[in-house]
Amino acid sequence: MEDKNIPKLYGLVLAGGKSTRMGSDKNLIQYHGMPHQEYLYGLLNEVCNSVFLSIRPQQQASIPSHFKTIEDQNEYRGPFNGILSAHRLYPKAAWLVLACDLPLINSETIKQLAHRRNPNKLATSFATKKTKLPEPLITIWEPQGLERAKQYLETAESSCPRKFLINSDIELLYPDHDEVLYNANSISDYEYVKSKIS
Repeated sequence: MEDKNIPKLYGLVLAGGKSTRMGSDKNLIQYHGMPHQEYLYGLLNEVCNSVFLSIRPQQQASIPSHFKTIEDQNEYRGPFNGILSAHRLYPKAAWLVLACDLPLINSETIKQLAHRRNPNKLATSFATKKTKLPEPLITIWEPQGLERAKQYLETAESSCPRKFLINSDIELLYPDHDEVLYNANSISDYEYVKSKIS
């Protein structure tokens, strides 16, 4: 039974990045037989009440109509742009955020994050055992955490979400295998991931 006091969990695939290092849209690369943004959207659908693609306005025309989208409001720099654009529309929801450069993420890892969410903290975040640093783009951001992030951005010199999480009261989780958090940002990363999947 759902606890009425715990904010509903919404999913957000960050698909609005420019992908300059990869040379083509990371959100459209096919690692699992479909554009990666669609694969991630499906993973989030397994654990979230509602799921959205976070996009730039000019991407809207190319998104299939059965996907829900939230356009970046461009109030903030970097990944906070998409996350806080979503928070602005649905301020009472918690957001499970996934970046499009996570090709090895899987259903088990997403379920682990959702099931071990701590709604009493500002966020529940994954970290690798190697770095022990929060990964802001595979994190559940609670509403109070995003409100605090907005305050932080008013005075902070850096708009880095990781820096905010490091200095906040968060729940830190470790996946069974660090590799599921692997970031693919270049052609060589892509080749490595394809060799792992096949």
